[in-house]
Amino acid sequence: MAIILGNDISPIQPKWVPPNVRFEVDNVEQDWTYHQAFDYIHCRMMGNAIKDWPRLNRQCFQHTKPGGWVEFIDLDITWTSPDGSLLESHASKKFNNAFIKVSREANIESCPGLYLEGWMRDAGFANIHAEKFVWPVGTWPKDKHLKEVGAWNYLQIMEGLEAFTFALFTRHLGMSKAEVEVICANIRKEIKDPKLHAMFHLHVAYGQKPEA
Repeated sequence: MAIILGNDISPIQPKWVPPNVRFEVDNVEQDWTYHQAFDYIHCRMMGNAIKDWPRLNRQCFQHTKPGGWVEFIDLDITWTSPDGSLLESHASKKFNNAFIKVSREANIESCPGLYLEGWMRDAGFANIHAEKFVWPVGTWPKDKHLKEVGAWNYLQIMEGLEAFTFALFTRHLGMSKAEVEVICANIRKEIKDPKLHAMFHLHVAYGQKPEA
């Protein structure tokens, strides 16, 4: 039976887990102190959480068994639209541009999906495969699968806007809580419009540590 170790910087893990699963609270940006190598390492949705992505990739490589695999899943949160319905004048697009710009000024990459493949190659991984998937904002796509993806994405944006935004905009732009709340309200109003066909992309990259 495989043994699964989960890692998070916060103690938010469920207590009811299968017997082969355990969690630990740790910071993956610190030196890894594991005494064993892993068959498979999975890292997902760490945008705006990691300051040194190349180092994270090197540590993954170092702690993977020869022949083992590492997989990264993350976003390019650059909002766009397939039909030009999202304009630079939209509040949501202005917010998106500002979010990415301020993140990078704070030495945080909010669009790591764009660079996953390159970071893995630089770390020494082989047999790298990379894919890109559309993440619609809302249920506007005609495709049934994309419509469902868009519904879930819409929900997480609607419920998480303040959590995504408050720390970054108040600390680095000097905005007040009230100012951020107005921005979030304007975004929510816009993305309720079915004529707005916004989307961004999810990237998946996985590779293998060479046998020798």
